[in-house]
Amino acid sequence: MAFGSFERKTSSQPMAEINMVPLIDVVLVLLVIFIVTAPLLTNVVKLDLPKATANADLQKPEKIEFAIDAQGALYWGGERLTRDDALEKFAEAGRKRPQPEVYLRADATVPYRYVMETLADASKGGLSRIAFVSEPVR
Repeated sequence: MAFGSFERKTSSQPMAEINMVPLIDVVLVLLVIFIVTAPLLTNVVKLDLPKATANADLQKPEKIEFAIDAQGALYWGGERLTRDDALEKFAEAGRKRPQPEVYLRADATVPYRYVMETLADASKGGLSRIAFVSEPVR
């Protein structure tokens, strides 16, 4: 590949011009291909859909405040209860529709075992919407 002309000149410098015609040709071919294929990518089927109105179900789920203190004692809405009582209440709440949300507040020093047992009991009761509550850093 030579960079210059076939003429003999006194200086043998390479030609400093770039031929833009092939680049423009490639860009125009790609533009034509895009213009032709773009309408084919949209598969639109014209339908006359029926009109209907419906009210959105805005029923808010019940909130269950569940707490575990540092000694592992369980509280349902501020009322102390045993693990068996909590399991019964979880089962009762799991049958409700819409399913209630459980807000779990656990003391920072509580052993993980109590939190894990509570999660397992809620799952056995049919509850799957469980949120961990924490205090923001100030």
